[in-house]
Amino acid sequence: MQQDPLIVIVGVCASGKTTLGNGLRNLGYRVRTFAQEHSVSRRLWQYLHPDVLVFLECSYETIRKRRRAFWGVERYRRQLNWLEDAREQADLIVRTDGFSPEQLVQYVHRRLAELGIGRQEDGSQAS
Repeated sequence: MQQDPLIVIVGVCASGKTTLGNGLRNLGYRVRTFAQEHSVSRRLWQYLHPDVLVFLECSYETIRKRRRAFWGVERYRRQLNWLEDAREQADLIVRTDGFSPEQLVQYVHRRLAELGIGRQEDGSQAS
């Protein structure tokens, strides 16, 4: 039996990685979220050998609304710089500012289906 494709999610802090990962897992996807922005290697995500790389981004203002960030905009900019390789290699880039958690999961679910990685309502693999 062939293993489901591995979806790896990277992005800046508070961009929605955990929310999206949990939501996609609940839909039956095989998902790993990866805090690449804290890594010592800009390409560490590659060691996970993802079949699909999803990159999440959002504005610093959105981060401040979602979480009590005790760090400033300079750290945010460093994270974006650190994640540049992952962004360039991503199969799907999603700006999460305007999404509710449910909307984000459904949007990415639809986009994955467009890439041929969608899941059916019963959890079976789309053909």
